[in-house]
Amino acid sequence: MSKEPEEEMAESVTDFNGDPPEETEDLEPLEPADSGTFQQVTNLLNIMDSEAAKSDTAGAGPDLRKALASVIIMEKAATEPCVVMNALIRCLQVPEISTQRKVNIYSILQEIIQQEGELEERCVQRLVAVASKEMREIPEVEGYMKAEVASDTLVALSRNHFSMVMYEMQHHLKPLDLTDEFVLVTLAKLANGNVFEFMPYMGITLATIFTMLRLVNEAKMRQVVCSAMETFCETVQFYLRHLEDSVYPVMTEEQFAIKLFPMYRYFVTVWLRSRNLEVKLGVIKSLKPMLNLLLPNDDLREQVYDYIPLLLAEYRGSLEALFITQVLRQILEMSVITGTPVPQMQLHTIFTELHLQVCTKASAQQQYSGQNLREVEQCFIALAHSFPKELMKFFLSQMELSTEAIRVGTLTLIRAVVGADEPRMNIKTICLAIRVVKNTLSDTRSKVRMAILRIIGQLALSGFQNRIKGWGLKYVSMQLTLSTYKMTNRRESFHQRDLEEKMVHKVTMDTVKIITSSISGMTNEFWVRLLCYVVETDNMEVLTPICISLTNLAERQLHTADPEASEASRSRHVELPAPQKLLARLLVLMSSPYEGEGRGIAMLNLLRTLSQSIAPSMADMWELEIPLLVKYLEEHTKFTWHQKTWEDKLIQFLRHSLKKTRGSNWSLRLGKELNNQIESFESPSLEKSFLYRALGFTLATGLEADKVEVLLLELLYKTDYGKDFDREGVILCFGLCARGQVKTVLNVLHEFEERIQESEQSWQIGAWRKDHPWRRETVKSALMVMYSCVALHCHWQTLLSHVEHPITAKIIHHYTSSSQDISLKMAFMKSVVQVTSAIENLKDPEDFQFTQKTTLTAILVGIIKAEPTDNLVSPVRTMAMDALSHLSQVKPSYSTEENSELMDISMNSVISLQPPGKDNESIKTLHTNALCALERLMEGLMQRQLDPKGLQEMVHLLEKWILSEKEWEREKAMNLHLHLMQIYVQSIGVCIPLKLGQFGTLVGLIAPCTCDSHKRTRMVSTDVLSSLLDLHASQTCASWDASKELELARCKEALQGPEEELILSVSARIAKVACVQFNCDEVVSLVQKLCENIGAMDPQHDNASVTWISTFLQIRVKELEEDKVAEVLGAILVHLPVVDLPEVRRPLIEGILLLAHYHQEPVLTSLLRQPLPMQSHLAEVWLAVAENVPFARTMLHGLLGRLQSWLTPKANATSKADVWRLAAVDPLMALCTVHLLIKKMDKDDTLDLFPDLVYTLLMQLGGSQGPEAASPVLRTWRLVHAGALPEELNLRRITIKAMKLLFKRLNSGQLAHTLEDQGVWALLESGTTFLQGAGLLARLCIQNPGSYKQRLSELVLRGMASEVPSCRVSSTAVCVEFMSDPVLYQEKLLKPAVSLLEKGVDQQDEVLCVLSLRALGNMALGVPRKVRQYRKLLLGRCLWSLRDSGSAVVLSEGMEALAKILVELREGDVGSFFDAISKQCRAFFDSETDVLRFRAFLLFGRLARVVRMSKKHFFKGEVKRAWVPLLLHCQDPCPDAARACRATMYQCVHFWGCKALEDSSGRSDASGADEMTAFQTTLCSFLTQKKPAVLYDFLLETMTYVKSNLSRIRIASCNLAGVIMKQMSEHYLKKLDFVALRNSLQELQLDADPGVRRAALETLKVLDACCHPQLPAPP
Repeated sequence: MSKEPEEEMAESVTDFNGDPPEETEDLEPLEPADSGTFQQVTNLLNIMDSEAAKSDTAGAGPDLRKALASVIIMEKAATEPCVVMNALIRCLQVPEISTQRKVNIYSILQEIIQQEGELEERCVQRLVAVASKEMREIPEVEGYMKAEVASDTLVALSRNHFSMVMYEMQHHLKPLDLTDEFVLVTLAKLANGNVFEFMPYMGITLATIFTMLRLVNEAKMRQVVCSAMETFCETVQFYLRHLEDSVYPVMTEEQFAIKLFPMYRYFVTVWLRSRNLEVKLGVIKSLKPMLNLLLPNDDLREQVYDYIPLLLAEYRGSLEALFITQVLRQILEMSVITGTPVPQMQLHTIFTELHLQVCTKASAQQQYSGQNLREVEQCFIALAHSFPKELMKFFLSQMELSTEAIRVGTLTLIRAVVGADEPRMNIKTICLAIRVVKNTLSDTRSKVRMAILRIIGQLALSGFQNRIKGWGLKYVSMQLTLSTYKMTNRRESFHQRDLEEKMVHKVTMDTVKIITSSISGMTNEFWVRLLCYVVETDNMEVLTPICISLTNLAERQLHTADPEASEASRSRHVELPAPQKLLARLLVLMSSPYEGEGRGIAMLNLLRTLSQSIAPSMADMWELEIPLLVKYLEEHTKFTWHQKTWEDKLIQFLRHSLKKTRGSNWSLRLGKELNNQIESFESPSLEKSFLYRALGFTLATGLEADKVEVLLLELLYKTDYGKDFDREGVILCFGLCARGQVKTVLNVLHEFEERIQESEQSWQIGAWRKDHPWRRETVKSALMVMYSCVALHCHWQTLLSHVEHPITAKIIHHYTSSSQDISLKMAFMKSVVQVTSAIENLKDPEDFQFTQKTTLTAILVGIIKAEPTDNLVSPVRTMAMDALSHLSQVKPSYSTEENSELMDISMNSVISLQPPGKDNESIKTLHTNALCALERLMEGLMQRQLDPKGLQEMVHLLEKWILSEKEWEREKAMNLHLHLMQIYVQSIGVCIPLKLGQFGTLVGLIAPCTCDSHKRTRMVSTDVLSSLLDLHASQTCASWDASKELELARCKEALQGPEEELILSVSARIAKVACVQFNCDEVVSLVQKLCENIGAMDPQHDNASVTWISTFLQIRVKELEEDKVAEVLGAILVHLPVVDLPEVRRPLIEGILLLAHYHQEPVLTSLLRQPLPMQSHLAEVWLAVAENVPFARTMLHGLLGRLQSWLTPKANATSKADVWRLAAVDPLMALCTVHLLIKKMDKDDTLDLFPDLVYTLLMQLGGSQGPEAASPVLRTWRLVHAGALPEELNLRRITIKAMKLLFKRLNSGQLAHTLEDQGVWALLESGTTFLQGAGLLARLCIQNPGSYKQRLSELVLRGMASEVPSCRVSSTAVCVEFMSDPVLYQEKLLKPAVSLLEKGVDQQDEVLCVLSLRALGNMALGVPRKVRQYRKLLLGRCLWSLRDSGSAVVLSEGMEALAKILVELREGDVGSFFDAISKQCRAFFDSETDVLRFRAFLLFGRLARVVRMSKKHFFKGEVKRAWVPLLLHCQDPCPDAARACRATMYQCVHFWGCKALEDSSGRSDASGADEMTAFQTTLCSFLTQKKPAVLYDFLLETMTYVKSNLSRIRIASCNLAGVIMKQMSEHYLKKLDFVALRNSLQELQLDADPGVRRAALETLKVLDACCHPQLPAPP
């Protein structure tokens, strides 16, 4: 265990006597005390370096140790600053230390400097020298870090040792010599931090820097110079602002400017033209502080003006325009301040370039286009002060262009000019600007109109109201009218124009507000005019003072001394508009009594004053009640009053007033006036809301139903149903009216529907309100609620006869025939609730069957589905669920399927809602109402589906919410799950058991939630699990005692902690408790569900899932059956690829290994049936297998068994284990797995499996060549992937890779090298050369002493006996090499091998037959002494191949095998086979196949060697019959056949018994034509003398070859015929048919080969010479 940081630091502090490090041996010696300090500092620095390297992996600990080391050094420096500093400086001088170490040292030095202040001069000098050198040496990128901290260290020193540092810097700043980069950087920092101390050096510094400007070529150095100059200029400005604080010699601003101007000129003329953007930017930024010093100077200012075009030219480049504009603004504003305008010749260029910045769209590279526009505006303001006439002339020229962008840009600049702050523009400039604007008033484009309106508004704001009278106000009014008209008459297809007109309208209204607020005044009129104004005006804000004035005026008139006035006073009657109109207006306005500076009291007082004029019958009552109303308002404020209470008081006042007019038409006239007032108020408003209530109560008291009906119809027609407020107000009015006149209301609604001719075509017709066309949906929604209000307020007896029809039927019709927007939905649901509430309020609701229930339910379900599931913005879903709750109580009841559907829809609608914020009370209320509505609905619906199927359906519906990524959804779903489970358990108990596997699925869904990040979800999930376990135990009578319940309770308590590891361990405890309740089927369903949930939520849930899986498998793995194992494994493998976290993947893989340990065959089969290419998760499983060597060897044996299974007869399964063991698997997957295991296992672990592996892989490689090579993986691949398998994933390549790896692992490295050199792998990979490669591999393995020959031999013989053709062929190919070696004989395997080879010869497979013959022939090479023992079998099989085979390859191989065998046999051994072999051999002398002729000649020669006495006579006859072919085929076109023929012929010469002929053959050269002719001549001479008849037969046989297909044979036959005829006696010549001979030879004259023609011609000459005496002369 490591030491604590404090202890290690203490050891470093007390370690003063250690030897100094090797790096310091070259430095000057230290004093003993200094040496100890140096060693201590070095040790602490070492700790800082080592801990810095560990900080990324060890967390906060290393940072603490590093800080402690630094603190210890600082504490030491507090007592001995110079000693510590010298030690640190010495550490800096140690060669080859790291950059980080130097940074740490400099950081500590800076802290010491700040802490100590004044230091010893010698110490400071050393540090200055070291830091200066470090700062100027920048060998690599890390050097910049060192230079930076060294520079900062010098700056820190300058606070108390400025002279030393400045001397060092000036020493390295020399004229005409380019200094180092960080010298300038440090000088800039010194100037910034030591302004007054640096000033004496400022002049020489600037002068020196100027001398080196021409030497600066690198972009980086130029940026440094620009940055330094920027700092220097800012320092100078600070110095000049605080000049009185300086104690150094004073430099004037002019002196600084004179020194700066050459640099400014060089920057602008040279560096600003650089192609490097960073250099340009640095130059531009440095110009601003320079200009602050240059522009105040009159002489230099004129020179600065000369370089303005160079600045303007930069607009054409890619530099940010803002920085250029800022410099130009600085110059132009100074020109205004100083009164020295820029040269007039530059004006056009300045105008044009700046104007382009406003009128052209900025490129994407310009990041500050908005700021640049504001800067350009300031530039034009400055230009307007200096050149107003010229600028406006330029603006006018630009306005003459018709381009919209140019006009808008120009007007934007004019607005900026007229709106300029101090100094304000003079009136002349304003007039010129207005003249420019007036020229564009006819432009109708939206952006231009908005720009002009903004200018007018700006003129009003800036105090130029008189300048906009006339043209300005006219233009504003025209635009207001025009924009209103266009917006009202807009078209659907011009959305862009509509948006533009909206913007114009908005700008127009803003301008109107500005003008009206700027121009005030009112004209006094007579009080009647004021009364009419009160009745008609829409400006409510001025009503209070008007009412007060009217009240005073009326009172003065009533108290006047004039007789007529006195009479009027006594009657209190004055001239008024219609009394009902005035009363209606004031009543409505009083509903908001505190608006308009308290208009309620003013209007009440006016009513009281005019009571005799309005309604004399009400005057007395008003005298009593109006003061009470005024008192109420006076006792309250707009913050304390209650709207409903006040409206009730007004309604009571209205009702009392109407009672005074009973028996007259006063109330109807008041109702009409109230109806007319509706259009005077906006919606929504308190006034209009009260107006509808007042109208309803007024009409309810009407005595004449027909007139009330007329007013109601008028109200229906003129209502704007597109406004919710108006629609609800009318509905309220009808509802209140229906209390007293139900039939009238129903008649009005019916008549309204008839008049508007309800149809699809007529809903868009506005009958009376042409300016407000009705929308179909809004009218329908109003009608629906009106009908439901009638149902809600009418008598119950009337309801029974009308609720189905027409009320509900009309509601459904209006909803279903519309587009069903949100207002219509809410109206519909409100109607449903009102109708169902009315039905529930019946005396006997159970007896009433509501036939429209199904239709209403379907509509409500559609409404809920249409609601957004992520937020709650309206009470639609709550209203819909409440409506469903009401409907569920009405007969007839819902079916089970309908219940499930309603549950699903309701949960989806509510659970997904995000919880409301703490401060959002309205949303919180909506949310609470929705949850309550869901609970009520679910409780009612759950009661009708209490069975396992219903439970599963419910859980299935909740599952997606339980697995949600959002914690509020999980919490709500889990709470609902618990609630419904409790209902289920309480209601059903043990009555109906759960279905098989259902319990595991239910638990598997909830188990991961025990580790949920949300504590409440964890708690509830535990309760759900407890409920499930209780239910299962009660239904299965399983052991579930109090101890387990107590353990669950403890686990639930432990889950309240926040630690994830603790929560996971508690979840594992819960799994152990629950495990005992599961049977095998439930375990499978649990694992499947847990695997499905992996990846669905966060890693904590995944860890919980795999923890439960691991726990269950460890406890129950032995009990699982093979089929269940496969199901569990399949579930894991399916979901393993999506698992990314190692802590989740590893337990799953360990679970697979655990299953494989106890159930190898099912696991192995399942793994091998996975698709290729092998995915990473499957490879990871096999790598885990490879880590356990014994288990890996077991699995490797199993894999070999699977690969070898196709080589053996298919066995019948006797158990489930056999079924899995014998199941078909993909060999390619098995090979990939074998290769992976071999690769990952040590060679010693696989050494004893070498022969089995090699044999199996070789057989697989052989199998890939045959028809059985089609792999089932190809079908699997196409199911998983669209294309074909990768090229490297084929059977041959994978097999060869595995074989290569095996041979490399073999102890003999020479064998692997030899295999590579001889190209064995290439031969094996090719289908055409596989057998050759297999043979070569077998030959090399036999030659290798450690190749496990015995085991390989046994396996080869097993393969030869296989029923699989490719296996037999491959094994036989290996056996060919084994037969050429004594290994089979040594291992006592020769006899079975020969027997198998004998069977191979009999096979119809040509390749197998050839290889078997070759192997039999190789016995003569491997065990020659055994040839005689098996001679009959060998000779018989080979001879059989010559007789019964039509294949040239088989015939050739049979003859070659016979040739090998005959070497080891004597004449007596051959026996009767000799004659047959000889005859069969001669049959192939004239074969058209070269190899057959070649093998026949060799075999015949071998027979000649075998012949002894017993067969000599027979073979002489064979030689005689074979002699002509032998003589002719000495000229065979095949060189090998010709050589073999000559050799055989010479071997057979002695059978003629001619010594001279034997001598001739011994001397002849096989390749010489002349020697062959001489040999033939000798032979013919011998035969003429001894056997002339034989020679005569030879001639006849020779002439048969002139028709041979081989041209060389035809030539040879002509030549031999000529030789024979020359040697033939006259007796036999006479027997010849010369005519036939001549015809045959003459036919050859037409041969295509010229050699044949020449040979035939020579033979003809011989024939003519021989036949001349016998033939008559030609005619």
